[in-house]
Formats: sequence, C-alpha cells, structure tokens
Amino acid sequence: MIRVRFSNVSKSYSLINTGGIKTFIFNLFKQIKEYKKNKFIALENISFEIKDKEVVGIIGRNGAGKSTTLGLIAQVLSPTSGEVEVNGRIAPLLELGAGFHQDLTGRENIILNALLLGMSKSSILSKIDEIISFAELEEFIDQPIRMYSSGMMARLGFSIAIQTSPDILLIDEVLSVGDQSFQNKSKNKIFEFKNKGVTIIFVSHEIDAVEKLCDKVIWIENHHVKLIGTPEEVIPEYKKAFE
Repeated sequence: MIRVRFSNVSKSYSLINTGGIKTFIFNLFKQIKEYKKNKFIALENISFEIKDKEVVGIIGRNGAGKSTTLGLIAQVLSPTSGEVEVNGRIAPLLELGAGFHQDLTGRENIILNALLLGMSKSSILSKIDEIISFAELEEFIDQPIRMYSSGMMARLGFSIAIQTSPDILLIDEVLSVGDQSFQNKSKNKIFEFKNKGVTIIFVSHEIDAVEKLCDKVIWIENHHVKLIGTPEEVIPEYKKAFE
C-alpha cells in the first residue's frame, strides 16, 4: 500500500516588496507585474513514493525544502502544481506547541489539542495522566500555558501527539526537544511506533538517527530530489557533499 505519493510536485511563494503603501498605490500595475514575476521556489517538480510501514528520513541543507515537504504531506500546505496523495490518518509532530491557547492551563490545552487531533474526549481523559507524566509537567500542568517555557510547551505538544493512533507519523526535528533524558525517551517512543508498523517520515540533521531508524532516505538539494535510496546508499553520498 502506498501511504504517500508525490507526483511532479512544485511549491512556490510570491514575494512582495512594495516599498511602502504610497509606492504600491502609485505603481499599482507595475507592482502586480512584479508580484507575478517574483517567486520563491520551495520545491520544484519532485516525485517519490512512501509505502506502508516504511520509515523515511528526509535530509538536506537548511532551506532545501524539507519542512515544506512535510507541510504538504500534513496537508497544511497545498502544492502550486502536481499532486500529493496521502492515505491514512496523520499525526504531525511539527511546530510543537504552536496551537496552544496562552490563557488555558496545560491540562485544558491537552484536551483542546487532542480533540483537534481527532481523539475522543473519553480517550483523552483516559490517557491524560500518561500525557502529563511523559511530558514531565506534573508540577505545572494546572498553570496557564503563558507561564511555560518553549521547551515545556514542546514536551507537552510531543506528549499529546504520540497518544494518537496514526497511520503516518510526521516528525520535524523534534527529537532534540528537552534535555538528554527526554530526548532518549522520545527516541524510544519513535522506535515503539516503528515496531508497531506505523509509517514514519521525519526531517533531521541527526544523520546517526537517520541511519539507525530509517529504511529509506530522501535527499533534497536546492528544492529538487537529489537521491533516494537506503541509508547505506544515500548517506555516504550526502556526507561527501560536505567534505
């Protein structure tokens, strides 16, 4: 079964440099023309397939288009051209804590975010103690989120997301959340998902983690797919590019 398929996918953004509102108004037609012409290409004509139960690492330099690829799979972005096909329930571990309400407590945010991820209220309430414990936030869970550090919010976001039952798990550099103890716990949890047969797609600069965890590696370079293969095939070539 194919979980994810990209067919000739491109994603671009229009860049606007008006020089101020007056300049924009008095040069309206010129500005519209510039708007159509000036584009930032995040991904250009990329194609790949990810099968059920595969664990796939997406590697590349900063700005290559890795996170855009995850955003398209998560369906928070739409392609400019081409087709993105996703089959299965997604749990995105992307911008952890980005959807938290600052005036609600950690406990209230668990319920809100888990509902948004598709969990039933009864399921959330049965797992809420486990979520709090995994995040190591027992002391602070009934305080407003605005009092949390970014690390605390990320830990809580991770703990909520892993309680869902996804077919596809998306991870964007969240294995570096928290201290070393929490990082090890997070990695162990990802291996649990792998052992359960969940399709995992993650972006990471931790090449060692990619080698240990992945069946397949997609190397994105300058917004194009540079190479796809096993870690043994792709990672040595990737390392050579930095020598």
